[in-house]
Amino acid sequence: MAGSAVAVILLASLLVGQVGRGLVSARTDAALVTAQSGITKVTDGINLVHPASTDSPVLDEKLQALARQLSDAGQVGNQYRILLVRADGSGTTYATEGVATSDIPSVLDKELDGAPLAYTYEHDPDRLVIGGVVNTSLGEFRLFQFFPLSSEQSTLSLVRRTTIIVGGLLVLLLPLLVFLVLRQVVQPVRDAARTAERLALGDLEERMDVRGEDEIARLAASFNSMAAALQKQIRQLEDLSRVQRRFVADVTHELRTPITTVRMAADVLHEARTDFPLAAARSAELLQTELGRFELMLSELLEISRYDAGDAQVDAEPTDLVALTHRVVDAVRPLAVRKGSELVVHGDGPVVADLDHVRIERVLRNLVVNAIEHGEGHPVEIRVAGDSTAVAVTVRDLGVGLKPGEDRLVFTRFWRGDPSRARNTGGTGLGLAIAHEDTRVHGGRLDARGRPGQGAVFRMTLPRSVGGELDGSPLPLDPVRTRA
Repeated sequence: MAGSAVAVILLASLLVGQVGRGLVSARTDAALVTAQSGITKVTDGINLVHPASTDSPVLDEKLQALARQLSDAGQVGNQYRILLVRADGSGTTYATEGVATSDIPSVLDKELDGAPLAYTYEHDPDRLVIGGVVNTSLGEFRLFQFFPLSSEQSTLSLVRRTTIIVGGLLVLLLPLLVFLVLRQVVQPVRDAARTAERLALGDLEERMDVRGEDEIARLAASFNSMAAALQKQIRQLEDLSRVQRRFVADVTHELRTPITTVRMAADVLHEARTDFPLAAARSAELLQTELGRFELMLSELLEISRYDAGDAQVDAEPTDLVALTHRVVDAVRPLAVRKGSELVVHGDGPVVADLDHVRIERVLRNLVVNAIEHGEGHPVEIRVAGDSTAVAVTVRDLGVGLKPGEDRLVFTRFWRGDPSRARNTGGTGLGLAIAHEDTRVHGGRLDARGRPGQGAVFRMTLPRSVGGELDGSPLPLDPVRTRA
C-alpha cells in the first residue's frame, strides 16, 4: 500500500500539474487574442475622434462610450474587465465597475514601458492581467484587461478531487487485487510446504490436491510423483534395514553358542600349551588372543543391533562420576604402564548425576583406552567437572591426533584414521561408535577435536538427569596442547 500510495501521489501530481498548465496556457492564448482585438478596437475608435474635439467634453464622451462598449463585450460570460488610462497618468480613467487604477500590477506597468504588450498572473483573486499600449493620434493610452481564472480554477479543483478519489480507491484496491492474485499462486506453495512438512514427520501417505491443468496443477502432480517415489525408496530402505538388523542380531546370537564351545576348547589348549611343541604353543596363544577379540566384537555387534532396533534401555541411578572415572583408570592402568603413558585425573569432590553407570563406564573405558593406544607413550590427562545442569569428562592425549574433518568421522562404525596401524589392544572399530550411542541415549553429546601430530581431546557431556536439556558444557573443548 505504501508503494502504491507513493506511485499514485506522484502520478496524480504530474496529472494535475499537466492539466493546470494546459488550462492556463489555453486561457492565456485566448486572452491574448482577445486583448489584441480590444487594443485594435480602442485604437481605431480613438483615431476616429476629430482632432478639434480633443479638449472638449466630446472627447470624454467618445472615450467613455468606447470603453463602455468594450466593457459590455467583456461582461458577456464574465470574460474580462477593462481599465483604460492615459500613459502620462493625466485625464480621466475609464474602467469597468469594480476596477480601479490601484488594481494595475506595478510589474506589468513597468514592462509596458519597453513592450507594446505584456501580461502577468495574480493569485488573489486568481486572474490574468494583460496590458497593452494604445498609440493614437490623440496620444498614448494603456488598456488593461482583467481575465478571471475562476472557471479554470474550478475545473482544476474538479480534476484534483477526482484524482484524489480515484487514486485513493486505486491505493485501496491494488493491495486487494495483488492479494487475490498472489493467493492463487502462494496458496498451492503453502500447501506444498505443509505437505512436505508432514512427509518429513513420517506421514508418507500425504499428497497434494491436483486441481486444473495449469502450472500449479503440474507442480502438484510432480510433487505427488516425487513423494510416491520417496515413499517407495524409504520403505525399501526400511525393509532392508530391518533385514540387516535382524540378520546381525540373529547371527550374533547364534554364534554365541559355538563361540562358547570354542572358548572352552581354547582354554584347555591354552592351559596345556607348555606340553606342546613351540609352534603349537604359539598357535594356542594366538588362538586365545584372537578368540578374545572375536568375543568382544560379537558383544559389541549385539549391542549395536540393540541400538539399531531401538531396544537400548537406560538404568539410571545417582552416580559419582569422579569415583567412576578413578575406577576406570585403575582398571586400564596396566595397559598404560605397558604403553609408557601416565594417567592424570583432575576432579575435585563428588560430581553426581543420574546415569547408567555400566554404559558410562564403558564410554570412559573406550575413551581412555583409545587415548592410551594412540598417545604414543605421552601422558593422558582426564578432567571431570559439573555445573547445575550438566556434568562432563574430557580425555586428552598428545599422540597421533586427528586430521581436519576426522573429528566427525571418528565415531563412525569400523572407521580407522590409519588403516595400516596395528591394534595391539584388541580394538574392533566399534568402541567409539558404541560410546557415541551410549552418550546419546542419556541425552548427552560426545565431541572430539585434534591436530595431526599434536594429539586429540574427547569430551563427554551429560545432563544431570537422563533426557535433560543441555546448555553448553562444564568443560571447554580446548585446542590440543603442544607437547612439552
